Amino acid sequence: MIPFLWLILLAHIRWVNTADLANVPTSHVLNIFILAGQSNMSGRGGVVNHGQNGMVNETWDGVIPPECQSNLNILKLNAGFQWVEAQEPLHQDIDLGKVCGVGPGMSFANSVLKRDPNIGVIGLVPCAIGGTNISEWARGGVLYNHMIRRTEAALQGGGKLQGLLWYQGESDTQSLEDAKLYRFRLKRLFKNVLHDLQSPSLPVIQVALASSLGPYMEQIRKAQVGINLPNVRTVDAKGLPVGMDYVHITTLAQVQLGQMLADAFLQTQTTQAVLLPVDQTVTSNAPKCCSNFVLDLLSSPFR
Repeated sequence: MIPFLWLILLAHIRWVNTADLANVPTSHVLNIFILAGQSNMSGRGGVVNHGQNGMVNETWDGVIPPECQSNLNILKLNAGFQWVEAQEPLHQDIDLGKVCGVGPGMSFANSVLKRDPNIGVIGLVPCAIGGTNISEWARGGVLYNHMIRRTEAALQGGGKLQGLLWYQGESDTQSLEDAKLYRFRLKRLFKNVLHDLQSPSLPVIQVALASSLGPYMEQIRKAQVGINLPNVRTVDAKGLPVGMDYVHITTLAQVQLGQMLADAFLQTQTTQAVLLPVDQTVTSNAPKCCSNFVLDLLSSPFR
């Protein structure tokens, strides 16, 4: 469930106007990317739970790898709808009530800039909320509306929407019904986003699960890989290192995932938006490991 604190704050956020975005240099090309999904997109790299006997006492270790360092050419749209210099944790003011750490966003942006220095300024729009089910991202719901509204606000300052980065599905591994409906719900979500943002050719780069909260991980992964939409490209996170909670990938894994996302995005540019067939995915070079599973009784503190 969405934290009550987050709902209260969201209800009181004022509607954005173009003046809020005036601090973005209009001479720069702003390449806008949406970051959405749940906790592994929000980022839990470096987050450690010091609690015992089922108690939660989480802190972030503050370690920021070189690949995730701030860059004057990487901005983020903060919770107040203002462009600011992006820095880890990217989602700290968005994914409220959680301890956020390193996610894939900064590694992605730095990797894109390194490989294409002429691309211009990158604008990240964090929207991910930990512990959310795909059904909570349905069109008309709080999360969906918030994502669309933040993206539209980002575009008011100029620039081009370049892609949606999506990492979600761990919560849906807990229910067989959710697992069976996942492909339909995910496909509908992607179609709705492209329609509502008036961007029918927008690249969507999704992450196939590296871990799960329940026993239906392979059903969710099959649904993710089987999405047959021409704009969708899949990055496979299976085999990336997972932390002590068996759910969240580590800081170093987030660095690698960000680079994999950058690879997938840049491929869409070099092929002039002609995407690979859906059965071709960008995969991890990390050693493969067995499917991670956490009993539902123990999973909720780690969302």
